[in-house]
Amino acid sequence: MFELPEYVTLAKQMNKILQGRKIKKGTLGNSPHKFVWYNRKHAEFEKLTRGKTVGESRSKGRWLFIDLKPGYELLFGECGGKMLYHPAGTSLPKKYHLWLAFEDGSSFTAVTQMWGAYELYEKGRACNRKYVKDMRTTPIDEEFTFKYFCGLIDTLLERKSVKGLLTQDQLIPGLGNAIAQDIMFGAGLHPKHMVDALTRDERRKLYRAVTATVRKVISKGGRYDEYDLHGVPGKYVRLMDKNTVGRPCPECGTKIQKIQYLGGACYFCPECQNGRT
Repeated sequence: MFELPEYVTLAKQMNKILQGRKIKKGTLGNSPHKFVWYNRKHAEFEKLTRGKTVGESRSKGRWLFIDLKPGYELLFGECGGKMLYHPAGTSLPKKYHLWLAFEDGSSFTAVTQMWGAYELYEKGRACNRKYVKDMRTTPIDEEFTFKYFCGLIDTLLERKSVKGLLTQDQLIPGLGNAIAQDIMFGAGLHPKHMVDALTRDERRKLYRAVTATVRKVISKGGRYDEYDLHGVPGKYVRLMDKNTVGRPCPECGTKIQKIQYLGGACYFCPECQNGRT
């Protein structure tokens, strides 16, 4: 699943490569997928996108906005899969869930492997969509300060663990289970460590781990198992994931462990992350 760093990477590339291209034909996929959500019928999507010009792309949490001028914007959200640019004369994937063919012969396709929303709105209305309109501050926003972070923790009405804070209800938009593993490792906190038990020093370590990890993954073009607009995998290799279980911790040498918690796997060092739970 794309997380915030991958959407930032895709938006930057789209602004360099897709912006200014004129759509010859827009198609809502050739392979039905019950977990791909559209808000338009096929014929309607084709009619509304024909002749539009790709404008600015921007990311917000785990959502990607693409202006289609005049008057519309594409919204991609909570997606897993690939979004690819195809130069003129190159082949398309056999199955796709959205295709924009440009007048110069190049194309853009989106393929979903798990689930995702591919929606077309009149300009300005995408921000009213559920999960978008009430989105909290993201880790790359200027407003994501330590003061804001502490305020977020203080306003939680139910007891949450560190993993719950990072992965549930998009309390910190753009994060997912994958990037959360390295954030928790960077902060030296066990996944089950309760947020309301964090000392001020632990809060600061967690805040710094969130912002530093997100910035680092962005600088590497995303995680190694996700792909950019050219089909090139990111260069960020996670310290804590399925490939490191049983291997020595990069800090202390203790074997990395795996547990199932809050609906997914957690990978951690039992020595470096041996905090209160």
